[in-house]
Amino acid sequence: MDPSSSVRPESEPVGVSSSDTSALGAATDTAERLASDEMLRLAALRAANKRTSRIRLGWFFEWMRVFPAAVALFLVLRAVLVEAYKIPSGSMEGTLLVGDFLLVNKLLYGATIPLTNVKLPAVREPRRGDVVVFEWPVDPSKNFVKRLVALPGDTVSMQQGVLLLNGLEQDERYVVHTDPGVDPTAEDFRWQRSYLVRTATAAQVPAPRGGYRPSRNNWGPLVVPQDHFFVLGDNRDNSLDSRYWGFVPDSLMRGSPMVVYYSYSPDSMSTAPWITNIRWRRLGERIR
Repeated sequence: MDPSSSVRPESEPVGVSSSDTSALGAATDTAERLASDEMLRLAALRAANKRTSRIRLGWFFEWMRVFPAAVALFLVLRAVLVEAYKIPSGSMEGTLLVGDFLLVNKLLYGATIPLTNVKLPAVREPRRGDVVVFEWPVDPSKNFVKRLVALPGDTVSMQQGVLLLNGLEQDERYVVHTDPGVDPTAEDFRWQRSYLVRTATAAQVPAPRGGYRPSRNNWGPLVVPQDHFFVLGDNRDNSLDSRYWGFVPDSLMRGSPMVVYYSYSPDSMSTAPWITNIRWRRLGERIR
C-alpha cells in the first residue's frame, strides 16, 4: 500500500458566504443605530431636565426678587389706604357684631405715611354719626371702633339714657339697650368734672349725695375741647367709650370702616366656627 494514500488530507477552512456577511453587517448597523438612538434619547432627556431645572430655579429667583417689593407695597397700602379690622366685643352691637371683619378706609381722615410723621391730606373731616376707628387714648397700641357723636365745641350730655347734643335730644335709631334696668356709677366718670358746664342744666343731673355724681345713663353737660371728639358705642349699656375715659384726640383717628368683608358667629362649642358659622348675609354689607 502506498503510504501516501493512507495520509488524510488537511481540513480545508470553512468559507463564509456573501449572504451571511450581509446579515452580520445589517445586525451590526441596527445595534449601532439603537445605541445611537438611546444616546440621543438620554441626551435629550438630560437637556429637558436641565431646561426644567432652569425654569424652576428661574421662577424661584424671580419670585424672590419680586417678593420684597410685594411686601413693601402691601405694607404701604395697609398703612395708607385700607386696613382690615376685627370686631372683638359687643360695644357696637346692632351695627357691628362680634366676629365681623371690616375694611377700614384710612385715607378718609388723612393717613400717616409709615416711618414718618407726615400726614396725607384728608378727604373730609370727621362728621357726627360716623363710625370711626381710632387708637385708644388710654393705650394707643389698641384700636377701638365707636360712633362719633360730638365734634370740638359741642356740648354733650345724657339724661335717662337719651343723648343730648347742644341741648337737643338726638334720634339715634342705631342705638340698642341690652341692660336698661340699671344705671351704674363708677370712679371712671370723675374725669368729666374738668369739662362740666357750670349751669342749671348740670344741677338737674341726679345727685343723691349732692355735687356732680355722673352715671352711665346720666352725665354732663360736657364741652368737647378743640381738636378732640366724643364717641359712644351703639350698645349704650355695654360699651367702654368716652363716658369712661374721655375724648379722642384727632391725631389718634385712623379711619372709617366701609364694608364687612367676612363675618362668622363665634361659638366655643364648635371646632371651626369660622367655617361652619359664617354669616353669609353680612358679607359685603356696607357700614352706616
